[in-house]
Amino acid sequence: MPVLYKPFQSTLEDKKSGKKLFYPRVVRSGNVDSAQLSKEIAAYSSLSPGDVKNTLDNLVTVMGQHLQSSESVSVDGLGTFRMVMVARGKGVETSDEVSAAQATLTVRFQPTTTNHDRTTATRSMVTGAKCARYDKLVSDAGSAGGGNSGGSDKPGGSGNEGGGEAPDPAA
Repeated sequence: MPVLYKPFQSTLEDKKSGKKLFYPRVVRSGNVDSAQLSKEIAAYSSLSPGDVKNTLDNLVTVMGQHLQSSESVSVDGLGTFRMVMVARGKGVETSDEVSAAQATLTVRFQPTTTNHDRTTATRSMVTGAKCARYDKLVSDAGSAGGGNSGGSDKPGGSGNEGGGEAPDPAA
């Protein structure tokens, strides 16, 4: 199944043209929970779905303990999790006045990076992903066309923008 996307118009005007430009945005088609993941992982291993679910639950517990100890957690082939503080705009005048109450704690995730040709780094979970424009897929469903309209072998590509990511509309 391809990664589905649809056109999204920015609410911000482009600095150069003054127009509100369109960009691709991923369409989420559902959510997979731990129980479903456990069943699917069990199919690839000698473990039961219950064993896998227990392992996932324990992974969350142990990761939480390490994150709360100011350690980052790297999972090979997946990525790195780390705790960050996000300031809530309540700055103080001196360093002595700084406290944790000025920020909220959150966890950030950075997917693993692979470097296939020693020049281009790619996020491992998007390598080889295919993309399909959702609105065209839906309209083609009634006709014989169907298929991967606008798809691309390039990560983040939509087939006609030359690969790579869409520009940040806020920039």
